[in-house]
Amino acid sequence: MTTPRTVAVIVGSLRKGSFSRITAKALAGIAPAHLKLEIVEIGDLALYNEDVEKDGPPAAWTAFREKVRAADAVLFVTPEYNRSVPGALKNAIDVGSRPYGKSAWVGKPGAVVSVSPGAMGAFGANHHLRQSLVFLDVAAMQQPEAYVGHIATLFDEAGQITNEGTKGFLTGFMASFATWIEAVIGR
Repeated sequence: MTTPRTVAVIVGSLRKGSFSRITAKALAGIAPAHLKLEIVEIGDLALYNEDVEKDGPPAAWTAFREKVRAADAVLFVTPEYNRSVPGALKNAIDVGSRPYGKSAWVGKPGAVVSVSPGAMGAFGANHHLRQSLVFLDVAAMQQPEAYVGHIATLFDEAGQITNEGTKGFLTGFMASFATWIEAVIGR
């Protein structure tokens, strides 16, 4: 029997109807049954400021850190803003990494799915995010990579994936991620 694993899903876009959020929900629906994906919201996180930390962290920061820390793994689903990650996502990474020496990210297996209405599938955001994950000691799955282009054409109004090739790819991606989680946790 496979051990149940919790996955904190960090969605890089704040918009309720964003393609990143739709993709994250679709991934939860096609993930192996033993993975429980939960979106951990980042929209209420004040900009990181060490002075605020010294006065006592805001409740939203504490709650975010606790949810990430309690998860077995992390999955980032993000769009690309100006060839990088959205500011809200970078802020969430910073909030989770502090205070220094008490990062919520350390040692977690992770994966990145980047999405874009354009053809490149948010390649720049995917790789910028991976740079941060190296420093944070998140063991990011290297293969398969997931850059999902033309995202606006891949879902119906109910958020279901309509393109069978994309659905097959993402199902395989999630199966690989489940294997990756076990490999990293079992080290």
